Amino acid sequence: MRESFTPRRIGYAVAALALVLIGGTIAFHQSLHESWMQSGYRTVVTISLTGLDTVPTSDSARLVSIVLVLAGLTIFAYIATVLVEGISRGVFTGAFAERKRRRTIEHLSDHYIICGYGRVGRRVAAEFLEEGVRFVVLDFSPDALEAARERNVLYIEGSGTEDGDLQAAGIERATGLVASSDSDADNLYIALSARNARPDLLIVARASDEDAAKKLRLAGADRVVQPYSTAGKEMAKLVLRPQVAAFLDIVSTSGGPELLFEEIEVKDSCREAGKTIRELRIREQTGAMIVALRKGDDTFDTTPEPDAMLEVGDVMIAAGTPEELRRLEELFAPSQALA
Repeated sequence: MRESFTPRRIGYAVAALALVLIGGTIAFHQSLHESWMQSGYRTVVTISLTGLDTVPTSDSARLVSIVLVLAGLTIFAYIATVLVEGISRGVFTGAFAERKRRRTIEHLSDHYIICGYGRVGRRVAAEFLEEGVRFVVLDFSPDALEAARERNVLYIEGSGTEDGDLQAAGIERATGLVASSDSDADNLYIALSARNARPDLLIVARASDEDAAKKLRLAGADRVVQPYSTAGKEMAKLVLRPQVAAFLDIVSTSGGPELLFEEIEVKDSCREAGKTIRELRIREQTGAMIVALRKGDDTFDTTPEPDAMLEVGDVMIAAGTPEELRRLEELFAPSQALA
């Protein structure tokens, strides 16, 4: 409401100015018997205070001049007040920031869309920020939008259940979508809409229970996360297997940079495709360790042997420090990227 309030008031002032110009032109034409062009010119210079040195020849014309001067002063003072008020409230700077934000979103590609900026969505966004991942928040809640502004993240005011809002968030150029609304029904519709718009899109959804999780998978979600179930398992793990939990905490992003996990796909343009782990001497060359291998048929080799063949389409799950993982990514970088 605030952003439309000031422009509307400026519109009222412009309309009042137009009425004064028309009335002054008619009044001068009748009192001085001048042409319409001359009467219009006299009205403009009188209202703008640039023609006060030209004394009208009749009392009626002088009265018209007085009225026009007062009206002009009032209208210009009103416009100045509205402009100052708009600047102080950030209306104009806000409109500029809005256009800049939308242009930025329109040029995004290979980004992620977070539908629902509640507690879960904000945690996802924080992880994305830490990883330097580009993303757009899509939500209509005033609290969520205010939180997005405070954190200076890109956002679209709307709903992930609406195709137009998903298009505005750049779903056709996105890499993945997170359905993190607090409502299972909303997440279900978000997954359906996103899958219909992009059959190849990676969709991760939040579910409150197993029944909702099953429906979300049927709707097209690739992965479903149940926060309550996950939290319960984590708490039980902390109690039953504290050392395992401590290790997993170390290798997580929140546990520190000592050891991280990364997934690296073997591209068809990679020079190392078709070779075994032993032949590549990955451990010796990079320091990273391949802990799992997802084959092209989506099966997992959780204990890959040194003689395991790394074929095109395979995805390596590697563990190591950031530097070790960087060297591993360089080893499997496409040939043209190294040229």
